[in-house]
Amino acid sequence: MKWKQQLFGMKAYQPGKPIEEVKKIFGLDEVIKLASNENPFGSSPKVQQFLQEQQTNHAIYPDGYAQSLRTSLAKFYSVAENELILGNGSDDLIAIITRALLYPGVNTVMADLSFSQYWHNADIEGAEVRKVPLKEGVHDLDAMLAAIDEKTSVVWVCNPNNPTGTIVSDEALSAFLAKVPEDVFVVLDEAYIEYVNDPSYKDTLHYFREYPNLILLRTFSKAYGLASFRVGYGIAQPEVIAKLDPVRAPFNNTVLSQQVAQIALQDQEFIESCRVANEIGKKQYVAFCERHGLNYFPSQTNFIMFEVKADSNVVFEEMMKRGFIIRSGAALGLEGYIRVTIGTEAQNAKFLQLLEDVLTEQGVFA
Repeated sequence: MKWKQQLFGMKAYQPGKPIEEVKKIFGLDEVIKLASNENPFGSSPKVQQFLQEQQTNHAIYPDGYAQSLRTSLAKFYSVAENELILGNGSDDLIAIITRALLYPGVNTVMADLSFSQYWHNADIEGAEVRKVPLKEGVHDLDAMLAAIDEKTSVVWVCNPNNPTGTIVSDEALSAFLAKVPEDVFVVLDEAYIEYVNDPSYKDTLHYFREYPNLILLRTFSKAYGLASFRVGYGIAQPEVIAKLDPVRAPFNNTVLSQQVAQIALQDQEFIESCRVANEIGKKQYVAFCERHGLNYFPSQTNFIMFEVKADSNVVFEEMMKRGFIIRSGAALGLEGYIRVTIGTEAQNAKFLQLLEDVLTEQGVFA
């Protein structure tokens, strides 16, 4: 068969092990997943109530334009409905963008370390991938600008960045956008924007009106606690949306996903409560790292990546045996570190107690 040559040697995205499998492998009654940056507090109680009461005809296709959700998002952000595109999670939108703009002969610029789906999708389309190393865990926007040439089609800025959780300041972002050539498409991926509390991070919504070559990506999978429903969305000028929309698959959001996302959007009190609880949890990890002299990246997300001064794959396995699923830094491109989703206060305390035991066994702590 005539496969794309770039598929040879490629591997599919490897998610963390599911909870039930880990229970079975290690004979555990309880397993806590802190690997995929999901909201440990779930979703809005209003969503839970709706799901208990809803009656949906599952034989009928969903609204392919997601009109009701689109209207709600447009009102929430004070944008026009034709300035929005809905995706089956942000991953879907990343694939749509790469399919529309990347092909052999062009290149795409991104940070390294950052979200793997940028280069994964670019590789599938046969585009050249240019990775620019982070600078102290943060996007080096000056170096990314230097990597752009006349064949650059897309630049990716993950802000806050996954897996380091760091941000670029509004001042740095503004200077960067002003210098990117007008024919280079900029993707500002803001999956964790609801968790940011750094004063140097300003509202970015105005940028898409100033720059017709920019799209903002956001999601309901993280702070809104709707990861299983797969709803992401992009905000850009109508001309950009009109070019991307034909690439989007029809009916790419389910009936239920459109309904629950609309309900979740209205419950901003829940989002605020999650943000406050996340800050409390983050302080638990920072205190642990500082007490033990472990380097950590200053996170503006619901996860934290920090040093363990040991084989991160070993730490990953040992923590899994003890009932916690996390991400090994080796799998993300940074050996000797782990990335941990910030859980509830009790989950964090238990995790850190067990991690201290593991690192003591590994000879990190005396």
